[in-house]
Amino acid sequence: MIALRPAPAATAPALAALHELAFDPPWSCAELSALLGSPGVFALTAALGAEAGGFILCRVAADEAEVLTLAVAPNVRRMGVGSALLAAAISVAMDAGAAVAFLEVAADNPGAVALYRRDGFRSVGARKAYYSRPGGSVDAIILRRDLNR
Repeated sequence: MIALRPAPAATAPALAALHELAFDPPWSCAELSALLGSPGVFALTAALGAEAGGFILCRVAADEAEVLTLAVAPNVRRMGVGSALLAAAISVAMDAGAAVAFLEVAADNPGAVALYRRDGFRSVGARKAYYSRPGGSVDAIILRRDLNR
């Protein structure tokens, strides 16, 4: 069973450790702490039993939500953690007045692209060469989902 909880600013070190497992380069504890202290920003964590599964960090401004990052530990991928976090975050964003959600995802991350598309996100653009990779870069796909449905 996946347990979801709000993640206050004090959890920034644990979130940074999870982000490091999921991304290269990872966001630092200081970066995550600063984001968590920003207006409209919230985070949720997921755990499977005693094991940390992942987290989602979002921002709501006016009637728009943005998924800033969604990190799932490699050992629990494809177990519903990402879907559970995304659904819970969308619910929180809607409660905060968001009518639409946006996010960016690396074009070379087919698992994440599939997760977002299954959840109703649709491509609305791209940012060329947005993410750095060893030996080059990769585009970001900009996705949008209407939340009033």
